[in-house]
Amino acid sequence: MKKGFILSKRSVHSAEGERVELWVKTADGYEKIVSEPQQNVCFISASAQPLLERECAAAGLAITFESSHLTTLAHTRVAIVRTRSAPHMRQLQLLAKAENVTLYEADIKLADRYLMERFAYGSIDYTFTETLASNIPQVRVKRGDYLPSLTSLSLDIECDEHEYLYSVALASEHWNEVIVNHSQLEDIQVKDYKLTVVNSEKDLLKALCHSLKEADPDIILGWNVKQFDFTVLDNRAKACKVKLRLGRDNSEASVTQWSSGQTIVEIAGRCVIDGIEALKSMAFYFESFSLQYVASKLLGKRKLVHEEDQVAAIKHLYQSNPLKLSHYNFQDCVLVNEIAAHTELVDYLVLRARLTGLELSRPGGSVAAFLNLYLPRMHRAGYVCGVRPPDGGLASPGGYVMSSIPGLYKNVLVLDFKSLYPSIIRTFKIDPVGLAEGLANPDKAIEGFKGAKFSRNTHFLPDIITQLWRERDEAKKANDQARSQAIKILMNSFYGVLGSGGCPLYDPRLASSITLRGHDIMQQTKQWIEEAGYKVIYGDTDSTFVHIGDNVVSSQAKQIGLELANMINHRWTKKLKTQFTLQCHLEIEFETQFQQFFMPTIRNSELGSKKRYAGMIETAGKQQLVFKGLENVRSDWTSMARAFQHQLYESVFNKQPVQKLILTLIKKLKAGELDEKLVYSKRLRKPTQQYVKNVPPHVRAAKMEDKYRLAQGLPLKYNRSTVVKYVMTVQGPQTVASIHSPLDYDHYVEKQIKPIAESILPVVGIDFEKLITSQLGLF
Repeated sequence: MKKGFILSKRSVHSAEGERVELWVKTADGYEKIVSEPQQNVCFISASAQPLLERECAAAGLAITFESSHLTTLAHTRVAIVRTRSAPHMRQLQLLAKAENVTLYEADIKLADRYLMERFAYGSIDYTFTETLASNIPQVRVKRGDYLPSLTSLSLDIECDEHEYLYSVALASEHWNEVIVNHSQLEDIQVKDYKLTVVNSEKDLLKALCHSLKEADPDIILGWNVKQFDFTVLDNRAKACKVKLRLGRDNSEASVTQWSSGQTIVEIAGRCVIDGIEALKSMAFYFESFSLQYVASKLLGKRKLVHEEDQVAAIKHLYQSNPLKLSHYNFQDCVLVNEIAAHTELVDYLVLRARLTGLELSRPGGSVAAFLNLYLPRMHRAGYVCGVRPPDGGLASPGGYVMSSIPGLYKNVLVLDFKSLYPSIIRTFKIDPVGLAEGLANPDKAIEGFKGAKFSRNTHFLPDIITQLWRERDEAKKANDQARSQAIKILMNSFYGVLGSGGCPLYDPRLASSITLRGHDIMQQTKQWIEEAGYKVIYGDTDSTFVHIGDNVVSSQAKQIGLELANMINHRWTKKLKTQFTLQCHLEIEFETQFQQFFMPTIRNSELGSKKRYAGMIETAGKQQLVFKGLENVRSDWTSMARAFQHQLYESVFNKQPVQKLILTLIKKLKAGELDEKLVYSKRLRKPTQQYVKNVPPHVRAAKMEDKYRLAQGLPLKYNRSTVVKYVMTVQGPQTVASIHSPLDYDHYVEKQIKPIAESILPVVGIDFEKLITSQLGLF
């Protein structure tokens, strides 16, 4: 029995029918394995079978129908439909649509079904068997536990606005090279990489294919590498009539752009991983996912070249200093490798693949991961999957959010339910098959919401979560952060999947039975805490904020938090056992003590806000400010505003006077001493010409600069996804690169300083307007 990890998978046509081709990483290198001929499978209601059989016969479509014991979750008997190829399946789908006949699971790809039905996720065990019918060795595949050691290489290209290729850089532990397309640059010795000079795009592409074959990585990394780098490479290869042979079998790379904007890159035996997609799947969040910004935040490093007009800067370097361009190109690859190492993103994606079967290169994929895990189990229970709701489904109730009690507090504790939604699924047996079985046998079922009833005995999702929970606890004990994070994200995605119209197992009763149960749990928990003599000032989804009084020392606060958590856990265990005859998997933890805590009101209202607060905690003996939902975390606020908010809140929490702080800031602002800190930064969501009715300030600024550039015979600078840096002047918004009017300081007082000040000053008895009008002489 051999062991391997799947690098790429696809279905391939053969004379005998479609086969599944897998490239796997092994301890000895890599290997291509090909399955025996497979049939594409879907399901149809037994009552519609005669009609579709007639239509298929009339169309000359060779389709096999087979009776079965399987049913839908609504208990409709279905027949199995088998086709020899994906094109036949597409023809079948067209016929079914024309006859208004529903096909179930027709969108499950052959390779995905082949692996999921064998419970093979990422790592596999496989063995070859002899066959007389074909010269292709037959293979048997089953789930494995092989943990691969993968090699990776980062790739980055430089080109002009017309996609003319200047250079391609490659960087890894064993292969570092920059291939430059330049007629006047000569081969020279470069310290950190091999410099290869060619004289045409065609030669550059050929050199890239040769180098990648020699480097032979399992993974190709990059930054926006699919949507940009590979898209450009594919376009230029077609224009130059060069085959982009990057596969391990010398096959061409396949680059497919979907209407959704997603780009799929398939290379036999290799994975293409985009750093942006990977970090988003790991729940990283940055104001900007540009390489410059992420590298500065994670590594404290910057790109070698970073200009407002990056394309113009690159063109200038290519013409005037191509060697510096090659250094810049290579450095981008190095930054990508360092980000990957710092975040352990490859380890995370490998773990995700071994847990769910998702390809390393796949972004998102919560629904696909859920189906990989769930469908084989429901098939064995006699059920097939439903279809996605055509209208996208009904919105389910959101998480519990309590109306807050605004004010400035000392000693606020935060108690958090540990993975509340997965805990609810485990405890109350919330499950698609469990719902079908519970509705069919309601007498002993567990009551849900919106008419839901769940079987106590037949279910799969609670057991899947239980296993994942156990694995996460083991990962935590081993201090395996990547594994722990992968499991946490997977478990937390299940609620969203069940409430998503993009999931064929969608049922509003499932998601509602999770969120509304969460509402009940939070409300009951609040009641128990207040019965213990403490005040609950806010609650949000799984967190409860408790004011325990002003005259409590830190050690007492921690003890109170632990005692409250123990009390709540004990009462939930008892309540669920006596009221529902259920084992309790709910667990609340004492998480944080805010020494100072501020809950604001809704602007222009006396009511408490939601999802907005600030507080002071102590970490390693140092005080630290925490902001949630307030201006500090908004990407379209200036650095002046952020610094002011931090200083103001720190002063209020420490009971320091704030009048001088505010007045000095305004004085410096109007004296022009803070001009460099007044820049707004906002990304364009679409080309500027598509903003017609509603033209926000950053778009107006971008349009004005581009109009000037066109008049000078320069190319447009701003397009979709471009970040616009601008200021507000007395003549309106203007980009940093084209300021020609005085700054509008009154705008910054009114729109940046005032909202921050007025959010907290009332609790210390100060009126912002009265403060600044009483000091008009200063300005």
